[in-house]
Amino acid sequence: MDTTLQDPLVGQLLDGRYRVDARVAVGGMATVYRAVDIRLDRVLALKVMHPALATDATFVERFIREAKSVARLSHPNVVGVFDQGADGAYVYLAMEYVAGCTLRDVLRERGALQPRAALDILEPVLAALGAAHRAGFVHRDMKPENVLIGDDGRVKVADFGLVRAVGSATNTTGSVLGTVSYLAPEQIEHGTADTRADVYACGVVLYEMLTGGKPHAGETPAQVLYQHLNTDVPAPSAAVPGLALELDELVASATARNPEVRPYDAVALLALTREARATLGDEQLDAVPPQAHSQAHSQDEVAGAGPEERTSVIPRATLPPEAQPVQHTSRLPMPPPEPRPEPRRGTRRPRGPLLVIAAVLLALGIGAGVWYINSGQFTRVPAVLGQTEAQATKRLTDAGLDVGASKRAFSDVYERGTVMASDPASGERIRGNGTVTLTVSRGPRIVKVPNLKGKPLAEAKRLLAKEGLAAGVVTTSFSQDIAQGAVISSDPEPGTERSPDSAVALVVSKGVPIDVPDVTGDSVAEATGTLQDAGLTVRVATERIHSPEAAGTVAAQSLAEGSRAAKGDTITLTVSKGPRMIEVPDVVGDSTDTARGKLEAAGFDVKVEKTFPFLGDTVSGQSAEGGSTAPEGSTITLTIKGL
Repeated sequence: MDTTLQDPLVGQLLDGRYRVDARVAVGGMATVYRAVDIRLDRVLALKVMHPALATDATFVERFIREAKSVARLSHPNVVGVFDQGADGAYVYLAMEYVAGCTLRDVLRERGALQPRAALDILEPVLAALGAAHRAGFVHRDMKPENVLIGDDGRVKVADFGLVRAVGSATNTTGSVLGTVSYLAPEQIEHGTADTRADVYACGVVLYEMLTGGKPHAGETPAQVLYQHLNTDVPAPSAAVPGLALELDELVASATARNPEVRPYDAVALLALTREARATLGDEQLDAVPPQAHSQAHSQDEVAGAGPEERTSVIPRATLPPEAQPVQHTSRLPMPPPEPRPEPRRGTRRPRGPLLVIAAVLLALGIGAGVWYINSGQFTRVPAVLGQTEAQATKRLTDAGLDVGASKRAFSDVYERGTVMASDPASGERIRGNGTVTLTVSRGPRIVKVPNLKGKPLAEAKRLLAKEGLAAGVVTTSFSQDIAQGAVISSDPEPGTERSPDSAVALVVSKGVPIDVPDVTGDSVAEATGTLQDAGLTVRVATERIHSPEAAGTVAAQSLAEGSRAAKGDTITLTVSKGPRMIEVPDVVGDSTDTARGKLEAAGFDVKVEKTFPFLGDTVSGQSAEGGSTAPEGSTITLTIKGL
């Protein structure tokens, strides 16, 4: 039965523009539909937040952040975002529609993949994440469900719904947001995620592609989380004998439990992946994994149908003991008894007496849960008002406090980017390891464009950012009175009122124009000196060409005489190989017009000398004999004598 028939959105026109045709997928926070933009007559995907979450400002903010973040990424392996909006209870993103399947579908159908196929999928995924990482974003929810494989073979990364700026990943003692099977240890233990959390998830995905199963399994999410914290991801070759050692090392590097020993970001992991591929032969890349292994996994484990595969908010009460904040009194289900392997070098060991006790109880399988006792110790919130968010965060963490997700608000008193309030407030009592939420100023609700004329571009951008504005399109123009690299004008003009984060276009000076001199026919040394004296940079092309100019002299220049250039612009010089030598046609006995035509067609200039012009028009001689060679473009003189 087609369940989309029961979906109230199917068949509806969302926001007066998007006709919802079918439901594609349902996730923990949103549903994805195939739709048509009736305004542009374009098929696209609509990601609609579950109405129950649309009332939560935090989730809506995250949803909108996805639209803004991905819209800034222009990469062929990232699913593009076209639009964002709301229609009543429905908050949505309009995205690129990729006809095909997900990597999860492929793993469900085929199980383990050949190493070549696994790397062919991993590399574009890392390229997409690398672009995000270098742009300052972390995905935070990498998994096979978010890897789309188009019918044309293109691989794209989707669902940047948990994306967050690299510098803003903060500790959340109350919950962890993500997908259990792919969470890095630091996400579980501290709630923090930077680029290395995406690297860890990609290592788990690579393991799954190579083996057909996940590295950690359990009857409950808590058991899986416990293994992420305490057990290394096993070598893929342990599950699929014969896999190359380089693949084991690649997975081990990406999934190191200590983030400090992982590749720093997806760009670094992509480099390691390509190095590993380069060392493998065709036999190793095309090794066929045994199907028996893939079939040995349960349907949930291979297909990812279990609850641990949904992106969800995981309450700390369900996390394993090492991830629990000690101030909470909570009970959690225990994983079955298992041996405790020695941690990989550089990985985290359990700390403190409570954690040691928890580990012993877990190893013995005693009881249904572990209780944490509140120490009852209190401290006071340090003064952080007026400090930058980074300064305030450091001061709070130095005091042993956690910092929750920051809020943003307008303020006419506090500068943009500084703390304007905290909850609890400065000076209030709080438990020794409690959480403080900061409110950071966005600056005034209305800001004025500053006067940037004459300011160097870097300084102009800094001044705009200080006022809460952004530098928009930058164009260049010559100027007689504004120094090169400084701002000539802005759009809007200085003093114009704009809302924060508005873009300001800038025109930057190229300086006083330079009239390019003609250096064709000069030696390379002479030409270089002439151009450099004019304030230009010289480049000499490696390839030489035939020209009428003498061999070794300048045959052509990239900017012709009289062109205008800016100081420091590069002029490329092409050196002559001298004229081409071509064969001279024999035209003796031809009429003047016929002879001229033959010679000009061959590449020569023609000069005619007539002794008695009124007595005839037949060529009786030529300055270069027919059959000989002469420089292309040289002049052949014809003699015309009367009869």
